[in-house]
Amino acid sequence: MEAEPVTASVFVEAEPDEVYAYFTEAETMIRWMGEYAMLDARPDGAFTMDIEGTPVRGCYRELDPPNRVVFTWGFAGSDELPPGSSTVEVRFSKEAGGTLVELVHRGLPPSRTATHAAGWRRFLDRLALAGNTSGVDPPPIG
Repeated sequence: MEAEPVTASVFVEAEPDEVYAYFTEAETMIRWMGEYAMLDARPDGAFTMDIEGTPVRGCYRELDPPNRVVFTWGFAGSDELPPGSSTVEVRFSKEAGGTLVELVHRGLPPSRTATHAAGWRRFLDRLALAGNTSGVDPPPIG
């Protein structure tokens, strides 16, 4: 059984192409989410991250820079949410002073909805700090 999609959004004080990079370049992604990332941002390219010791594994499905990115998501070794079993879609819309980031995570089992909703909220708040033009990084994860 599939739960309702998890949705979250945040405003980032940066241009869409700068914010898009935070989902497609390993060195910028680990500034706001995860301790390790290996990203191959092309269709069927690997989406590999470790977030607080949890191995997230998937692949990129669609890339439309700097407007939209879609990748699959799951956990290595999990029967409940195996690698690539859910899909994350992120849209980037230019607005005055920055970019609106809108995220939809589909295909999660109901037991994972609340934790992913809280996690995406937490990490998107970190993205707003990491992506702002002041250059101030968010505090370390943990």
